[in-house]
Amino acid sequence: MSAPSVTAQADAEAAAHYCAAQLAEAIRAAITERGAAHVALSGGNTPVRTYELLGGLVGSGENVHLWLADERCVALDDPESNAKLVAETVNLPAATLHTVDGTLGPEEAASAYAMELGDVVIDVALLGLGPDGHTASLFPGHATLEQHSSRVLPVSDSPKPPPERVTMSLDTLGAARSLLLLVTGEDKVDALARTLGEPSLDAPASLLPRERLEVVADRAALGEGG
Repeated sequence: MSAPSVTAQADAEAAAHYCAAQLAEAIRAAITERGAAHVALSGGNTPVRTYELLGGLVGSGENVHLWLADERCVALDDPESNAKLVAETVNLPAATLHTVDGTLGPEEAASAYAMELGDVVIDVALLGLGPDGHTASLFPGHATLEQHSSRVLPVSDSPKPPPERVTMSLDTLGAARSLLLLVTGEDKVDALARTLGEPSLDAPASLLPRERLEVVADRAALGEGG
């Protein structure tokens, strides 16, 4: 099986600029072709700079729908909320941010979000990669990797706190028209190497369709120094 496309960037800042430009291009194309753009975004520290840059590239965000690739089961104003992160860093005031009501608990929250998502096809997803190899809230070796019954899955036993989460399924993310995997930092070297290797349950992002997956990595993550 062929390896995913890898776009090397000098550092995290360059990677953020590249990903923001790619997201903007995908958003503009989706609006032109289908009248709206559906974008799945991730939490964590890595994409923050990309989000800050995105607002200046696609105007006010009219006809843009922002979805969460995953969410922690916390209140929307909790510092750990991915929705809070996106709302505070993506300057697209006219965009629609679809949030997860984490206070319902993982089962109910996942069911409600799946209903809201309906049959929407994500135009572009920006995913990250943890040092352990997880992407969204899909963790290495976790049962969610082999669940195909719902587009959004509950997680009650995440190995990374908080344990209760909601995540788009591997099938949902894999159906996106394009996928960006943003990986920066030397602590990601091993996880990225596994992701670029043979598809495996030990590296969830390796199970995404490689023909639509672009890995954007800085030199540090590629093991080439910072």
